[in-house]
Amino acid sequence: MEQIFSKLKFSTNGEGFIDITKDLNFFIKKNNFHSGIFNVTSLHTSCSLTINENADPNVLKDLKKYMQSIVPCDSYLTLSKNREEIFYEHYQEGADDMPAHIKTSLTNTCLSLSFQDSKIMLGTWQAVYLWEHRFEQKERIINVHIIGEKN
Repeated sequence: MEQIFSKLKFSTNGEGFIDITKDLNFFIKKNNFHSGIFNVTSLHTSCSLTINENADPNVLKDLKKYMQSIVPCDSYLTLSKNREEIFYEHYQEGADDMPAHIKTSLTNTCLSLSFQDSKIMLGTWQAVYLWEHRFEQKERIINVHIIGEKN
């Protein structure tokens, strides 16, 4: 059994999804691992990691629109009877920053994935995505930790 720690960098195009499945599988193969556990962690508080469908791009569009509807920019309405409008207090890094923090809190910043034959074990229609919650392009770093058997 061996283990390694490393980091992978990804450039985003602003709010949306980046399929990082091939990058993760390449990293496993490049480091000669056959089977084991692959932990990935986002080192940011305004993007997340998720596993979802990779066949119909409308799934990702709908996820993005749904998240935007429950986490609006600038302010939100309370769920109380009087529906009071609450403005975010954290806005110094842009109008999209506080909503991005909320979206990250509602999703995942780390995933633990099994792999076999140098490939992450996913369902037929699944992929691993980096989900950018900020509007602007960002460089994101994902910490990786593999524990497993080498080829």
